[in-house]
Amino acid sequence: MTAPPSPAPVLVFGGGDVGSAVAHVLFTAGFRVALHDGPAPPATPRRGMAFADAFFDGKASFAGVTAIRVDEASALAELLAMEARIPFLAGAVEEALAGAKWCAVVDARMRKRATPADARSTAPLVIGLGPGFVAGGNCHTAIETSWEALGELITTGATKPLRGEPRPVGGAGRERNAYATADGVFRTERKIGDWVSSGIVGTLDGIPVAAPLAGVLRGLIRDGVPVRAGAKLVEVDPRGDPALCFGLGERPKRIALAVLSALRTATEQARP
Repeated sequence: MTAPPSPAPVLVFGGGDVGSAVAHVLFTAGFRVALHDGPAPPATPRRGMAFADAFFDGKASFAGVTAIRVDEASALAELLAMEARIPFLAGAVEEALAGAKWCAVVDARMRKRATPADARSTAPLVIGLGPGFVAGGNCHTAIETSWEALGELITTGATKPLRGEPRPVGGAGRERNAYATADGVFRTERKIGDWVSSGIVGTLDGIPVAAPLAGVLRGLIRDGVPVRAGAKLVEVDPRGDPALCFGLGERPKRIALAVLSALRTATEQARP
């Protein structure tokens, strides 16, 4: 059953695959929602599963939904009222928070090793996704993003710490990824879904970055984006199916459905 529209819009932080899945699921369920990433260009690898390219191109679509970049508050209000597209806010975090009266804020930035500040004063409901969140500490509600307890709702206490190793895909774990060895600017002419077997996929400040194994490019940092040391630059899916590089991924979708459940519950409880 589809939830009725929320009395005020929801703000989702993070234009990667998890934040985009949250925005997508909430939007298609009838909630008015806006997405934020910035002000720095988003270093999002899984761009076929995300709205991150709206930051650069002005709009981006996946799984039948389009996000439109917004730089002015007046445009945000108009898009939210139309309920036809997801506004993608590309300014500072403070500007996004001041852009509307949000009924909920969802932090889906997935900053794995960071300790998020207490954001409970920013909205009546603040939901934190993944490591570093403490329900009743720096958010009202937290949601597990690890496969061991994926989508579990936490109303008191902390989420699980960072797991450390990615879940295998097609039998390949961390070895399917290429990471930045230093800070730099990534350059590439390849595209999400391209087949690679060996050789150079791009460069980091002129230093070649090779495909870690054979398969299709499920993750690829956008050309010209600055990255920090340790950032994931390339992800190869050894299953070799380009269709698996686009749309809602299994893990992001399950996390997004948990957020939807939490918001529906909060919406019902808020009714007189």
